Amino acid sequence: MVQADSLSAVDPVSGKIRDLVAGIAEALVDHPEQVSVEAIVEPTSTILRLRVDPSDVGKIIGKQGRTARSMRTILSAASMKLHHRFSLDIVEENASASTPPQEA
Repeated sequence: MVQADSLSAVDPVSGKIRDLVAGIAEALVDHPEQVSVEAIVEPTSTILRLRVDPSDVGKIIGKQGRTARSMRTILSAASMKLHHRFSLDIVEENASASTPPQEA
């Protein structure tokens, strides 16, 4: 489920990319209802924060980080075409609040 906010109205391209990431994640996990993607839009870049059920984090990261790397490759290709940088952060919910989110 993609978080409802005004992103799609303000920046429809970032909204579509966010929906793409959510769709890929939902197809990979056992608990698709727990998928959420938060977009943090800046003038030249957008950070996409992907949250999934803690039991599904391994499925999103994949063996040796291959699945996460593949998702980032897709975002990189879209970034070049759209001239707007997209980056993906996979947020682990069980991480303590004092540590920053870890990327795969």
